Formats: sequence, structure tokens, C-alpha cells
Amino acid sequence: MAASITHNAPDQEFTIIQDGYTAELAYSQPQQGVIDFTHTFVEEGLRGKGVAEELARAGLTYAREQQLRVRTSCEFMQHFVQRHPEYQELLAPAD
Repeated sequence: MAASITHNAPDQEFTIIQDGYTAELAYSQPQQGVIDFTHTFVEEGLRGKGVAEELARAGLTYAREQQLRVRTSCEFMQHFVQRHPEYQELLAPAD
């Protein structure tokens, strides 16, 4: 995919806009040192193109770079991390 990912920190989301369609990965930071990926949305025109995976990787790379522990309230992100063991070390311990 050739589109670039934008991190909009004030709105707490990563976005891709391509061909007039938008995809986003929203997050919150419920406490110091923790990022919770709360929602993934991909418009119909971008579905099936690996866009959600790109957003997931971008969000998780950001978490790693910022030394944040990860929570996955978003079901897509839960499944993504389960399928990619290289990100499981980032998971925050269960409360």
C-alpha cells in the first residue's frame, strides 16, 4: 500500500486517507505508560487491502518506540496481537 499513515496525537488516532476513503485506529491513554487501542475502522473502499494491519503495525510500533504498555479493547487489535507474537511483549498485565 502506498498511502502514508498520519498520527494525530491530539485526536488520539492513526489514519490513512487514500482514494477518498479513510481508515483509522483510535486509542486512549487511560494511565501513564499505557496505550489502549479502542477502535479500528476501515471504509468500504479500502477493505481487503491490508489497511487495518498497516494501522495496527503503526500503532504498535509507536507504543514500542514510546515504551508504552498496550491494551487492546478493540477486537481487531486483540486478534492482531494474538496472531503476531512479536507484539505480545508489549501487552500490559491484566488488571
